[in-house]
Amino acid sequence: MGMLMTEATRNETAIQEFILEGFPAAQHLGVLLFLVHLLAYLASLVGNMLIIAITCEDHRLHTPMYFFLSTFSFVECCFISTVIPQLLVIFLSGSQRISFGACFTQAFVFLFLGATVFFLLAVLSLDRYLAICKPLHYHTIMSPRMCFFLVTVCLVLGFLFVAIPVVKLSRSLYCGPNVIPHFFCDFGPLANLSCSETRSIKMLFFNFALIVLFTSLLIAVFAYSNIVVTIVRLPSARERQRAFSTCSSHLIVLSLMFGSCMFIYIKPKQTSRLDTNREAALVNTVLTPLLNPAIYTLRNKQVHQALRDAVSRVKYYIYNRKNTLCP
Repeated sequence: MGMLMTEATRNETAIQEFILEGFPAAQHLGVLLFLVHLLAYLASLVGNMLIIAITCEDHRLHTPMYFFLSTFSFVECCFISTVIPQLLVIFLSGSQRISFGACFTQAFVFLFLGATVFFLLAVLSLDRYLAICKPLHYHTIMSPRMCFFLVTVCLVLGFLFVAIPVVKLSRSLYCGPNVIPHFFCDFGPLANLSCSETRSIKMLFFNFALIVLFTSLLIAVFAYSNIVVTIVRLPSARERQRAFSTCSSHLIVLSLMFGSCMFIYIKPKQTSRLDTNREAALVNTVLTPLLNPAIYTLRNKQVHQALRDAVSRVKYYIYNRKNTLCP
């Protein structure tokens, strides 16, 4: 991404850096907001990394669902790390300068990982559909090779849908102003600062965002409508409750992700409601990644048991280590 701009375009562009405005109205609470968001960031990282660790360590969680879930957690860790450290600096300094290349690199990585997250959510929906509606064929279809293939497809599609509009926007002319009314480099604010005609680029990005969000949403709706029909037909109330419990956490995450992102990106005029866009982006980049690990762990009995077993093994190791050192 460092070579996004051609040399000729770079020579025509007067702006070599941007200033991230962040939240001007909250600057007097900078230290408090810094501590709150730092704790949220660390909690998100710890929660997601915990899911990855127990999935790798516990053989009972070596299933397609937990493979996709741990991949989702890893992408979430990378996703929030592209934005929240920048936000923490803004809360401490009040404003933050970022170079032209670094700004577009941040925008690309953020959007690429965000698109990948939605494709992974669609894959998780299909995984639950096959597990509940096609249980006899589930393990045949969801082989390890197929799981890796689906994750690769998610990454490739995320890259392709984001790279084209971001590269086109980076080659636009920027002659001033250079203040971004956001706490990170997002597509909409960058497009609004360009001196070039960016209507076609905005529409291209809007159409791509529409495809990413609604394709993953349609897959999720198809999967869960069939899941609901299948669950209702189950003869045992205990089986129905178990099936619903495995899907409810995924539905909560879907609602949070789709709600915030549709509010931000699925509208042709990106110039409107910048303040509300920042608040929705804050939910998408801080609150949702913080809640995801809690939702998946608090509502999942298999994860509960894996955590208890891991804690027991750690205690046993500490106890034996202590006895060895102090006979």
